[in-house]
Amino acid sequence: MAMPGNLQENFVGSVTVGERGQVVIPAEARERCMIQAGDKLLAFVHPAGESVMLVKVQAALTMAAHLVAVVEGDHPAESAEEDEEE
Repeated sequence: MAMPGNLQENFVGSVTVGERGQVVIPAEARERCMIQAGDKLLAFVHPAGESVMLVKVQAALTMAAHLVAVVEGDHPAESAEEDEEE
């Protein structure tokens, strides 16, 4: 079964859940995401309850800061969009 291009580029392997609920993150994923031993990851469950997403804590903090800037109108992209609407 062929995967769409973008999905195929981001697919890095499959994992098996062990008896204690542990999985090994594939080496390619660790390398591409610069995940090292000891890094803290946040685990999010999809609202439908069918998948889990792992996010590096620093990436979550960066995204949160970006979202705050957008909401407060301090983000350059937000200002440009408002200028275009006027």
